[in-house]
Amino acid sequence: MSTQTTPQKTENSKPQRTRKSSKPVKPGGMSARFFGASAMSFPTWAYALFFFVIPVALVIFYSFGYKPDEFTAVATDHLSFDRYPEAMSASFVSTFFATLRISIVGTILCLIIALPFSYWLAIKVSPARRSLALALVMVPFWTNFLVRTLGWQIMLSPDGFLSKWMQGLGLLDGPLDILYTRSAVQIGVVYNYLPLMILPLFVAIDASGQKLREASYDLGAGKVTTFLRVTLPMAMPGVVSGCLLVFIPLNGDYVTATVLGGASGSMVGQLIANQFNTAQNWAVGAAMAVILILATLVVVGIGFGLLKLGQMIAAKLNSVPLTDGRA
Repeated sequence: MSTQTTPQKTENSKPQRTRKSSKPVKPGGMSARFFGASAMSFPTWAYALFFFVIPVALVIFYSFGYKPDEFTAVATDHLSFDRYPEAMSASFVSTFFATLRISIVGTILCLIIALPFSYWLAIKVSPARRSLALALVMVPFWTNFLVRTLGWQIMLSPDGFLSKWMQGLGLLDGPLDILYTRSAVQIGVVYNYLPLMILPLFVAIDASGQKLREASYDLGAGKVTTFLRVTLPMAMPGVVSGCLLVFIPLNGDYVTATVLGGASGSMVGQLIANQFNTAQNWAVGAAMAVILILATLVVVGIGFGLLKLGQMIAAKLNSVPLTDGRA
């Protein structure tokens, strides 16, 4: 007989499993441990704080000061609202309404020019050539603002090539007399701020989607109806963004008005710059700047209200009435 011995398991032969406790690692590394989630957005709020909040707060603070003597720009030992009535002079009010007219007309002209161009760029241009077209739009915008405006001063001068070309075609009997007028300022601001309208419109139209337009065509809609009922409503965020990007900085522009407008085409930005640089009266200049900021916010608020009202009216007109649960 053969005896078989079964192996006996001892405690030492049992495999021992050791579980290691792993602590969750917070994303963001050392900076996130010290500052939390705000560390990830540090560049954004630091930029807004140091380049927007603090400068605007200083302007508002200086607007309550005064000019103590000829050699001191501002003093803030006695704060009051006296600079605001001083800033609201007749020349400031008339210049402000002229600036508002130039800003509104310039924004509308930029929208009229940029809308068909952005539509063509987003839909008609092939993707292979789209980068080149965008580069051609942005390269002039990367040029120095003052250099671009001086270029228009040369073009619009009575002895410039544009004046000679129009006289050669018989469009003018004499030299072009448009420089140092508000019309020249209007041309300059449209040229300078047009890329700020084109880019958001192009992004919005490009993101609207080709499939929705094709579905509209399949349902019998033409190109105009598809544009008005499909493309334009979906591109409204780009329209709003472009109008804000053009209107707000255009209100404070003073380079274009100084180079192309002279005395007859002055804007509020010129008056504010003169108070800070020439008159050395920072208190009045700061009060003018605060008034301009508040007026710009009011106009933007009115624009948003009119846009919301128009959307409500359009939704009301396009709605299908229901009768007994049936359309």
